[in-house]
Amino acid sequence: MSEFLRMEKFTGWHMLAIMVAFFGVIVSVNLTLAWYANSSWTGLVVKNSYVASQKFNDKQAERRRQIALGWKAGIEYQEGVLAVQLEDADGKPVVLNVLEARVGRPAFESEDRAVVFVPSGGGIYRAETQLSSGIWRAELKTADTPEKTWEHAIRFVVPDVK
Repeated sequence: MSEFLRMEKFTGWHMLAIMVAFFGVIVSVNLTLAWYANSSWTGLVVKNSYVASQKFNDKQAERRRQIALGWKAGIEYQEGVLAVQLEDADGKPVVLNVLEARVGRPAFESEDRAVVFVPSGGGIYRAETQLSSGIWRAELKTADTPEKTWEHAIRFVVPDVK
């Protein structure tokens, strides 16, 4: 019989080595995935969900009021300038003194930043900020309208510049 086909006796030590290797791989993969999940996003949406739930109906009424305004927002990023165009329900430009936004990645908080837009006419507002390529989210907010505040979240993509 050839040496290749000849096996030693399978012992408990062999089984122990197989079990340690098997569970070692499982545990190391789980720890790696848990570390990446914890380091990329906190998962925290609100600090206290009970307190947030007490304001749910008020927030829904405010949201319905804002939807009834019929404002539409478009966003574009080119060469370090983030531009937002606002139109009302009739397609006319929305004129504001101040438009602010919280700009960041949808799932990461490390690149979040506050941005203040400057009106440039015709319902267009511009702000200078440097964004890398990928998916971004802008949470627009204004407080100088006769209708109290207006908030709107919009996602946009910054393409790879080559």
